Amino acid sequence: MIFGKVRMQKKSQPRHLMDAPRQLALPFPYNPRFIHSEFIRATSNAGARAWLGIQHNTRSIPTWPDQRLVLWGDSGTGKTHLLQIWADKEEALFLPGSILSQNSSVYWLEKIKEQWVKALVIDDADLITNPQALLHLLNLTKELGLAVVLSGRSPPSRWDIQLPDLASRLRAITTVKIEQPEDALLRILLLRLLAERQLVVPSTMIDWLLVRLPRTASAIREAVCRLDEATLAHGGGVTRNLAIRVLEDLLSFDFIESLEETEEPLFFSDF
Repeated sequence: MIFGKVRMQKKSQPRHLMDAPRQLALPFPYNPRFIHSEFIRATSNAGARAWLGIQHNTRSIPTWPDQRLVLWGDSGTGKTHLLQIWADKEEALFLPGSILSQNSSVYWLEKIKEQWVKALVIDDADLITNPQALLHLLNLTKELGLAVVLSGRSPPSRWDIQLPDLASRLRAITTVKIEQPEDALLRILLLRLLAERQLVVPSTMIDWLLVRLPRTASAIREAVCRLDEATLAHGGGVTRNLAIRVLEDLLSFDFIESLEETEEPLFFSDF
């Protein structure tokens, strides 16, 4: 069982969120933990796990064609987590695609040439703004015989690549998709994200959110982020009234529901 820091709502506090005085929400960064023991194994990511071979704890020689692989799927489905696990196991250099600018590409090319790099991961490769840098990295890793894994929100054939040589190389790479999480995995994901942010939520509220939020990992992550910001700014716990206010564009309703806040105790369910 994971317990969070209880944020109890004082009875003297006004019942309506908009009437409550706002508090200053300090911008403490949320840093997710990408470690092997905390990755949630499920059918939706089984294919990706098999291709990456992360069930083994020692380095292995990838059997992918040209030792290259693209892992793709919607935001929040676990691509970065899987790639961090693989990078740790294979002693790979892990690069976010966002840092591959014209200036930084020369630096990383030199680092790879120094031979301490045994493999390469480029996360969010579909967001790279300097395609020439990616082309140089792919050419160098092929020359050195290094395995390369890239990730994106869609397969490379859909990436906006204007450089013909790079586009053809990307289309030739083997791709594997991470599917949207199944219902059981969505529940575990929601509980884990709430626990990481020390948000304590009634079990009935967990069920209420899961029924009404879109059934995607990105929607679950966005909802938890908004709830965290709202509780920090206004004080109090996560209630139905607060959720309706901050998640209005995400929630779906099958019938008209009351906006009255519940007076249930705050606790986490086991998972």
